Amino acid sequence: MYAQMIKSEASREDPEKLAAFQTRIDAGEKIEPKDWMPQGYRKTLIRQIGQHAHSEIVGQLPEGNWITRAPTLERKAILLAKVQDEAGHGLYLYCAAETLGVSRDELTEMLLDGRMKYSSIFNYPTLTWADMGAVGWLVDGAAIMNQVPLQRTSFGPYSRAMIRICKEESFHQRQGYDIMMKMAQGTRAQKRMAQDALNRFWYPSLMMFGPSDKESVHSEQSMAWKIKMNTNDELRQKFVDQTVPQAEYLGLTVPDPDLKWNEETGHYDFSQPDWSEFFDVLKGNGPCNRERLAARNKAWDDGKWVRDGLLAHAEKKAARKVAAE
Repeated sequence: MYAQMIKSEASREDPEKLAAFQTRIDAGEKIEPKDWMPQGYRKTLIRQIGQHAHSEIVGQLPEGNWITRAPTLERKAILLAKVQDEAGHGLYLYCAAETLGVSRDELTEMLLDGRMKYSSIFNYPTLTWADMGAVGWLVDGAAIMNQVPLQRTSFGPYSRAMIRICKEESFHQRQGYDIMMKMAQGTRAQKRMAQDALNRFWYPSLMMFGPSDKESVHSEQSMAWKIKMNTNDELRQKFVDQTVPQAEYLGLTVPDPDLKWNEETGHYDFSQPDWSEFFDVLKGNGPCNRERLAARNKAWDDGKWVRDGLLAHAEKKAARKVAAE
């Protein structure tokens, strides 16, 4: 349906402009907000950047839940800084999306009424402190795998935002792995806790790359426009190849009985996630979907007086400026 909509819009646009635009993309040029762009390109970017921003904001919720329960003051400070980073990432991305002609309020309303999604991983609960390690190691590790190529994406504001985001995400991944290392080298109970966290977050982390290439409705056009630089399956394979040796170093077992090194391909063979679960979570039926959206709705409603006050102040300031002139 989405692909058909994009093709339909393209058929109504100037063929010469479309050809010139694709030539710029193929040459590796950056597209800036004031440049001409196909409506399908603009809509695809709004969808992708908006959902990326929402994921950063909603992603604070499962970690924010553990700030007051971190085991040491140092861990508390680190986690607090990480959650603050995620808020900043969301703001960078909302700003990038706004250059495409959509307001932050519109993006938030699309999240709250279901027209936009966020990463399915954040609909899973964080039950123990080891989950903070698994989120940093696996979830942020998958995020980095997704986001490093986006530094080369064709839309200028998006690619530039990703430079700082990726640097900070690399620290998040390291702090998560450090937590898992301490747990894995701790008591038997702590190691069991680390293994349990890996068991629960492994397959949801694989789902973060999106459905298999044959099921993805966005990939082909997004790749042509260089909005995406790699396919979902390419990134998922790269993540598995990188993460399995890390788990072995920790002395933990990846919960996949079919996982094995393939000498011929030079990659690990692994089991696919349960894609029916993935699509069910996207439909709003995950363990924490309702809780996450309820939290965002509450934040939106509770913040109305702040937004109204800022708007009134801006209008008053503008009126004074006009009167002075």
